Order: sequence, then C-alpha cells, then structure tokens
Amino acid sequence: MTIPFIDLQTQYKKHQIEIQASINAVLEHGRYIMGPEIDRLETELQKFTGANYAIACGSGTDALLLALMSAGVGKGDAIYTTPYSFFATAEVISLVGATPVFVDVDPVTYNIDPIALAIIIKQTISKGEVNPKGIIPVDLFGHPADYDAINTVAVEHELFVLQDAAQSFGALYKGARTCSNTPLAATSFFPAKPLGCYGDGGAVFTNDADVAETMKSIRVHGQGQDKYDNVRLGLNARMDSIQAAVLIEKMKFYETEIELRQRVAEQYSKSLKDHVNTPKIAEDCTSVWAQYSITSEYRDAIRAALSDKQIPTAMYYPTPIHLSTAYAHLDHQVGDFPVSESLSKTMFSLPMHPYLEKHQIDIICGVINSTVQSLNHG
Repeated sequence: MTIPFIDLQTQYKKHQIEIQASINAVLEHGRYIMGPEIDRLETELQKFTGANYAIACGSGTDALLLALMSAGVGKGDAIYTTPYSFFATAEVISLVGATPVFVDVDPVTYNIDPIALAIIIKQTISKGEVNPKGIIPVDLFGHPADYDAINTVAVEHELFVLQDAAQSFGALYKGARTCSNTPLAATSFFPAKPLGCYGDGGAVFTNDADVAETMKSIRVHGQGQDKYDNVRLGLNARMDSIQAAVLIEKMKFYETEIELRQRVAEQYSKSLKDHVNTPKIAEDCTSVWAQYSITSEYRDAIRAALSDKQIPTAMYYPTPIHLSTAYAHLDHQVGDFPVSESLSKTMFSLPMHPYLEKHQIDIICGVINSTVQSLNHG
C-alpha cells in the first residue's frame, strides 16, 4: 500500500468540477496575468485574514521581497531571522543587499526565540557593523511564532516585523489569523502548502494604505500611473489569473481542510506520544499543520523502516541556513545555534494532508512505534 506524503489528487477529484470551471473562465476571457480573478482573490484574502490589504504575487519569495523592498531595506541593514527554515527566508534578505543575522529557535515551538532575539539585537548594536532594521519570524510547520514577545522587542528597537507565514496561512495566534499579527506579512501558495495553487503563487499583507500601494507598484516593475511610468525599481512579481482562480475555489473549503488536518495531527500525537517527540502547540495558538514533524534519536532507522513499507518521509531541514555553502562568508561554526543544529539531526516529517485515513495513520504509527521499541530493547 502506497501512502502519499501530500495528496493533491484526492483534493482535486473531490472539487474537480468547480476548479475546472474556474480555470475555464480564465481561458475564455483571456486575461491570463492579473485578470479579474486577482482582485477577487485579494478581497477574499483580506476577509479571511482580517488584514486591510492583500497583494497577490508570483510566489512566497516574491511576497517577502515585496515587503522588504517596500520597507527600504538595503546595504548595511541587519534583518533578524531563524536559521531553521527554508532557504528563501534568508535569501531575500541578501537579495536586497542586507545582512541576515540569525537567531536560534525555541526547542518546543521551533520558532524564533524572543529572548535570544533581544540578546542578539543588543549585540548587533554594540558591534556597530550593521544597522538593525527588521525581523522576519517564520511560523514553522504551521505554528505561529510568539508575536506579542517579538513585537515588543521590535518596538523597543524601532524595527519592523515581517511575518513569514508561508507554512501557517489560516492558523490562529490569540484569536487572530496569521498574516494579521504584524505590520507586514507574507505567505506562499506553492502547491504543497496547506492552501496551494497549481503552480507558484503568494501574497503579502499590510494594514497601511501607502505601503500597500508601494508593494503594488513594486509588483509590476515599479510602475507608476501607467505602464511606462516607472517611479522605482521593482520586480516582475505578478500572479497568473489561473492560479488566482484555483485559490478562489480552494478557499471555499479551506477551513474544512484545516479541521481535517487537525484531526490527523491529533491521531498522530495520540499514537506516537510515548515513542517519539511529538509537536506541541501553544494554548493560545492553532496550527494548520503544513507538516507533521517529529524528533527522535532514531530518525534514520525509523525513516528506513517506513521506506521499506513504501511510506514517504521528508527532512525539514537537514542543513541549517547558517551552515549552508551560500552563507559561508558569515563565518558561522557548528555550535553557534545548537537548537537548530540538533533539530537538523533529529527532525523529520510524516505524511500530512486532509485526506489521510485513520487506517493509514495506524499503519504509519505502527511502524514507528515497533521500530522504536525494538531499538530500545535491542
């Protein structure tokens, strides 16, 4: 029996008629880029998140870039973020000419540690080599970071906060949807995300009208009043109309899928809690479970046992960003961020999607638990 890591086919077949009709409407009107679906999607995103403005764009990476460029980030600036994330979070900082300053993660939530953040900001100020400018917390695996604590630190040092909600779109932090917890926020609609389109897509959020207009301009090559009035340097970061059409349809059943993901996560945690370290969710948060990730000293043996049963797993992330080749020039060493480095050696993710059935979860957990038991008694 093959158990898919992410099951997009079942989702499509369940909603095929509506999704296909939405795509066909784009093919009929022919406005394939920035068609009327973009405005409709942005309105739906605003309603869903509670943010005043949502700007759809070409990818989650574009969303982060739009936000950083609108904030005027550039050479000599320091942006604080986590080394335990997908590479794009740090990459966009470098692409605008700034310097990523890494902060280790909390060992329970795997999100940026606010206490460590405050310490490192003060160290940066003391050294005087770069100018502290902003913070990019990452909501890893679908769990929001501690935004009250992070925003407090940001206000103290006059920094902006850009929420990287690429994995957490739709989660709640103290009753508020992600993408509304900070002055700037970005998300991704990559197909494997909890809310994904059928290609690349993303969005950036703000409550500031002027910032929204700046990001809309940057999205289309710094466009001003007309197509050839370029008032700033920008990007080609537009969203395709077909991707917006897909997302409009998927948003109609997204909350139901979040509930189904929660049910899957609860079944996993109940079955696995005595054998591996299962995810912990803060009492004032919910997760959308972009991944269900566990840690174990027996990671490699468990993954091998699951692979033998044709059960896929994934490692997020085997190399922390500070140890990547691209950032060798920052001269980080093994041991600089011990929590992130430990997670990179023990963390792995199990199949997670709304259509994972109980008997499939039982099979996965059975393999994991029996493998751990045999190793403990071996």
